[in-house]
Amino acid sequence: MDQTTAPPSTKEGPLSCMKMDFVKPLGRQNQTSVTEFVLLGFSGGHKKQTLLFALGLLVYLLTLAGNLAIIVLVWIDQFLHTPMYFLLGNLSFIEICYTSTTAPKMLWDLLLGDKTISFMGCALQMYFFGTLGGTEGLLLIAMAYDRYAAICHPLRYTLLMSQKVCWGLLACSWVIGNFNAVINIALVFSLDFCQSNEIDHFFCDIPPLLKLSCSDTSVSQLVTFNISGGILIGAFGLILLSYIFIVFSVLKIHTAQGRIKAFSTCVSHLTVVSIFYGTLMYTYIRPSSSHSMEEDRLVAVLYAIITPMLNPLIYSFRNKEVHGAIRRALSKNRHRVSSFKR
Repeated sequence: MDQTTAPPSTKEGPLSCMKMDFVKPLGRQNQTSVTEFVLLGFSGGHKKQTLLFALGLLVYLLTLAGNLAIIVLVWIDQFLHTPMYFLLGNLSFIEICYTSTTAPKMLWDLLLGDKTISFMGCALQMYFFGTLGGTEGLLLIAMAYDRYAAICHPLRYTLLMSQKVCWGLLACSWVIGNFNAVINIALVFSLDFCQSNEIDHFFCDIPPLLKLSCSDTSVSQLVTFNISGGILIGAFGLILLSYIFIVFSVLKIHTAQGRIKAFSTCVSHLTVVSIFYGTLMYTYIRPSSSHSMEEDRLVAVLYAIITPMLNPLIYSFRNKEVHGAIRRALSKNRHRVSSFKR
């Protein structure tokens, strides 16, 4: 047998050399397997990248500060030791973790230009993003149920929202969110990724990875659409059903002031639900053929970066209980400072 090796073809062009860094052959098959991805992220020159980094860092720090403030207030203020604020504190914890799955890597890419992410790193990012996003969406159902119990059944509220029920709702949210993420990971990363490793996004997400795959993605799209879409639409449907009952109960209140006071406790939650579910449905419920990566990136910034920053502001704006907790915390701090000076 002739052991000589044929010289490489000169027709492959310069790109073939670049691909050797991130692909490896799969035996006799005329396919390659990606070992790392490149997150293309946001295009633009150095000045634009620097500006985006500064804005992204500011938003991320505000997100951490706002959500940590909510967690600390719920922890230290006994007047906030209620089911509603127990769920809100957990929502803030999820928001911190949720935005931390994408924002640090995005900021690193903008600052240093190192846009690569390993195959395993991409899978882990997608898993945690999916788990935390799914858990947040399901936790919003628990918060809607809390408002339903408080307004529609005020005399049975302590029974309907007991500590055991609260922990059960929280556990169910995490379990279902994790299940959804595991299914998506198994479907997406069982596909073949050939030749190109460039993800047209700033983090590893389902639509751009499906577009990148050289396999038949019809089964993956169908299962992802049915499971993730079913959970998303089912969750939104339960929230909508809760508010239908709430509206009927509020309309039975005789005074206009009473109706306004009852419904005002739901405004913050409704605002968060509208932003969160609206952007997710736009991204994940559409057929893949209608996806524009430019639009998806902008929408992803809204639900992955901006919304976690806005939630503490939404829940604290015109919220007398949160305002009271802030005043009590500041008053205690001033008292400690004055005592220390003496």
